[in-house]
Amino acid sequence: MNAVVSMLGGPPRSVVEERAMRPPTIGRIRPGIKALTSAARANEQAASMYATMVAAGDSFETIAKAIESKCKVKNPLAPKNVDYFTCRRSDFNNPDVADEILRLYGEDRGSGVKLYRFPVLFAFNDWMQNVPNQMAAWGTAGRKFFSEYGKDGTRFCKTYAKVERDPRAQRATRHFGGRVVIFRQDDSIPDGVCDPERCPQYQARQCNLSASFFFAVPDIKGLGLIELPTNSIYVLQKAYSAMQTVLLARGKLTGTRFWISKREFDITRINEGGEAVRQKQMLTVLDADIDIGALLDGADDSLPALEAANEAVALIEAGGNVLPLHTSAANAEAIAEFDPSTSSISPDSQPVTTGASGAATPGPLMQQVMADTQEESLEDKRHRMSDLLQRLGLSVEARQQDFRVFGHVTYGRGWAERAQDVDRMNARLTQALTDPAALDREIKGATQSVLFE
Repeated sequence: MNAVVSMLGGPPRSVVEERAMRPPTIGRIRPGIKALTSAARANEQAASMYATMVAAGDSFETIAKAIESKCKVKNPLAPKNVDYFTCRRSDFNNPDVADEILRLYGEDRGSGVKLYRFPVLFAFNDWMQNVPNQMAAWGTAGRKFFSEYGKDGTRFCKTYAKVERDPRAQRATRHFGGRVVIFRQDDSIPDGVCDPERCPQYQARQCNLSASFFFAVPDIKGLGLIELPTNSIYVLQKAYSAMQTVLLARGKLTGTRFWISKREFDITRINEGGEAVRQKQMLTVLDADIDIGALLDGADDSLPALEAANEAVALIEAGGNVLPLHTSAANAEAIAEFDPSTSSISPDSQPVTTGASGAATPGPLMQQVMADTQEESLEDKRHRMSDLLQRLGLSVEARQQDFRVFGHVTYGRGWAERAQDVDRMNARLTQALTDPAALDREIKGATQSVLFE
């Protein structure tokens, strides 16, 4: 993400292009609110100021400073989790944008118009550009420590180098291109590796996950994206899983209308006594109004990966008898008629066996996995499948179409909508973690059976 390239993809031509590009933002939607603490509620003037300033759309930072100044109450506000998002005029470059978002997507559920659910469009196909995240400790002057990953996948703790003073000019040395970033190396983190177990800032709750969604809202005008911050690992995990699922199905994230909303979950946290406790919490969730089963089944005519696969096969087998994977409704129906038994998958590695009646029955591994996952929802099963595909390298664009064909040939049309078949696929993918080459052979065999039938 920090590579120096221009927006046109070539070498930099300006000092502006030397720096990593960041998408411009026009405002911020917040995931919750800040409410008065018990000490502040006891102060009538503070309570009155809070109600008045919230109604006027002032930011919580402004409200807190005003109450501290006039009422002499220290830290008068505390975060509060609610089932709606905060969309305030003061959080946007053009305050009218906040009003327009509430007009288009706000709902009145008995306590005034609030933002409970709204559509978003992402600008990038890389999920990390849409939801950049890191561990970070903040001080009064900004970030003090922050995490970055090395090329080998190691998470490092970094900080800013102390500015040296020019002895001749008696002032700080000017640095071209911003502050110098260095590895943190002190008594707590001597090797520069981010290790929360040893980090005094993390243990003191000063260092936490820092992440933000960046997106556009349909029908909202402005030269930039809107930011939605979060510091919940649960939110990040669910967003990652949702994006990877769509990326697997469509081959891209751009062009898909996602929806952001709040949902209550039971989460596990460790209390001060070191015990695991369950509690309910409202979390930001990402969803998309798409037929994921149809997409995984290869039934979307617009999938660019299908056309790319057809062209590649045509080049390799010039003049050969090549059946296009999917270029028309007729071809789609033809593919739908393929029987899994026609696949060239090896019987020894076949994840589904055939009984005396000819019906497909799960093998021992399938039975064990399906028994362990009976309580999972179909959504949870798909999320687990997305994680397995990521670990096996099958979520990359070059391999997504082959996997779609493999799923269709092995389990039949619409398999991704059937919980039992998703369990079977998850069991096969779990087995492949110890022998990925066998799965690669099965996928190749399934693809060839479709192409050259």
